[in-house]
Amino acid sequence: MVKSPIRVSGTGNNVYTLRLNNKFCSCGKWQTYTLPCSHVFAVYRENESRTDAYVPEIYSLQMYKKTYQVNFHTILSENFWRDVPFNLTFYPPKMKKERGRKQGKRFQGEMDYRNSDSPPRCGELHIDVISLTLIALALVTDFEGR
Repeated sequence: MVKSPIRVSGTGNNVYTLRLNNKFCSCGKWQTYTLPCSHVFAVYRENESRTDAYVPEIYSLQMYKKTYQVNFHTILSENFWRDVPFNLTFYPPKMKKERGRKQGKRFQGEMDYRNSDSPPRCGELHIDVISLTLIALALVTDFEGR
């Protein structure tokens, strides 16, 4: 039995804390899946020990054999089914399709708010496309004339 937490270094230079008595690893996989994570196996590989004590009995070979020792009956084709005195119908939910692009739900940060003393952006100048085209043409002809 391990009294103090064991520190294990992973391949990604991450350090995890194992408490074997409490079945705890700081990666969280042991608690979530109730199976020992790779860090537990790494410790036991270094100590050349067996990990059977930390795997739940439900995942043992004996339980697997016990589960599948019963004969399972195959489901016959619909042609062999008995008629039922009621009608089974499925009504899919009516969903109204919204028009346009769906708006994202993002939180606004400080970049989304402007100071009142900052210069206006291009979209706020209200210059139409024709004016921009004429300005560009004037610049190009002026540049070529030099």
